[in-house]
Amino acid sequence: MGVLNLTPDSFHPGARHPDPDQALARARVMLDEGAHLLDIGAESTRPGAEPVSAETEWARLAPVLEALRGFPVPVSVDTRRPEVMRRALALGADMINDVSGFTHPDAVAAVAGSAAGLCVMHMAGEPATMQQAPAYQDPVAQVGGFLHAQAGQLIAAGVSPERLVLDPGIGFGKRTEDNLALMRHLPELAPPCAAVPGGRLPLLVGLSRKSFIGALTGRERTADRLAGSLAGAIAAAAAGAKILRVHDVAATVDALAVWRALGPSASAAPH
Repeated sequence: MGVLNLTPDSFHPGARHPDPDQALARARVMLDEGAHLLDIGAESTRPGAEPVSAETEWARLAPVLEALRGFPVPVSVDTRRPEVMRRALALGADMINDVSGFTHPDAVAAVAGSAAGLCVMHMAGEPATMQQAPAYQDPVAQVGGFLHAQAGQLIAAGVSPERLVLDPGIGFGKRTEDNLALMRHLPELAPPCAAVPGGRLPLLVGLSRKSFIGALTGRERTADRLAGSLAGAIAAAAAGAKILRVHDVAATVDALAVWRALGPSASAAPH
């Protein structure tokens, strides 16, 4: 999943594409590099980010989403606002990726009647404050319980399990030790579901260039975190993640190709 941020303040400067023409050019590059789907977002949800209005978010999003309708890969829209979800679905979005896990009172109703894929992510608190004092007694149990509960709520509203993917939200209101625990116990976060291949709901992992990678490597600048991000992507794939959300599509595709060829558990790799 290639990341396409339409904001001027994404945490990684190399991923900022507020100009629609620039964003479309970047989308074409990621497609050529081997992206299987694109995730576009028009509101920064980095730690400390202030919210923007729904009108601002949609003004950034609409022209790019419209232009991407002809692309040969699915397009996911990263939003936590039900009104933006409805507009995006009406304009042809293939997936809604909600960092707040469809916890807004109107979010489930906004997406349940569509045919789109839905990514349920865990986030503790709000982006503006989520990293100020995160605390967990058992991050695996707490995050896994949230994902299980929200998936159940969507299914109860009529959403087919085949439409769901779950994201533990690496870096969203979590300390380094919490992120490590989630990565080390990744398969435990997906609830059993007999209706989907493999018997568990699929997992999406996004750790590309995040502060979690910086904490493990000592690399303060996001520009210096590519190697750590590739190692994290391989670890996530080895643990069973089905979608990897990344800034660096070509490098990740290459890393996965080598791992699939050489790794003893390579059959689990995303393709």
